[in-house]
Amino acid sequence: MKVVAESFTWPFTGSWGSRFAVGSLLVLFLPVTFIPLLGYAIAATRATEPAGGPPPWRLSMRLIADGFWTAVVLLLLSAPFLLALNPLAGAIGNAHLWPVPDRSPSPIYAGIAAAFLLALPWGLLLLLLMPHGTSRFATTGRARDLFDFPRTLREVRRDFPAWNVVAAAMVTAWIVALACVGLLCVGLLPGAFYAILVSAHASASLQSTAGPSSADPRPR
Repeated sequence: MKVVAESFTWPFTGSWGSRFAVGSLLVLFLPVTFIPLLGYAIAATRATEPAGGPPPWRLSMRLIADGFWTAVVLLLLSAPFLLALNPLAGAIGNAHLWPVPDRSPSPIYAGIAAAFLLALPWGLLLLLLMPHGTSRFATTGRARDLFDFPRTLREVRRDFPAWNVVAAAMVTAWIVALACVGLLCVGLLPGAFYAILVSAHASASLQSTAGPSSADPRPR
């Protein structure tokens, strides 16, 4: 519990200003910078010493590889919901749930409604499968640890309270990020990067409950 609580202050330790400047810039240029940003999230999960703060930005093959495999697993988990979006929006639109004289905006309303309906199960799936997998991947450097969903489910069942606290911390961090939209949208960029760092630190706290694993074979 204490380790997860530290997740909210850890992004502001060490030389955090330069980390936030680069991270916010990468958030601005999403989705072009999606892979490097995810690679940095894995590096942050790997380097969670309280005094050190977020790791420095170093573009390397390891960062790109880590980001690539994390992007692959995220796309794999998100694909069913992306495929269901248009059919669900069509069904909602055909139901004529909102009686309006001008039906031209109806597809937009239906798309928004479908996105909101799918957002909850999509978010729950990511919260269930990503924290433990990310923690293992950051520790071992083996891409297959990201895709070992049966092991992840066993670990969640084995220490459900720890996972629950981590999930709550991640959700809270992203709520803070969305709240930053009110700062003329400029605050959304550092807010989103802050949520990424909090999620990385919270995921790293699961390493102590994940059981023994092989050391990372790659050089740091």
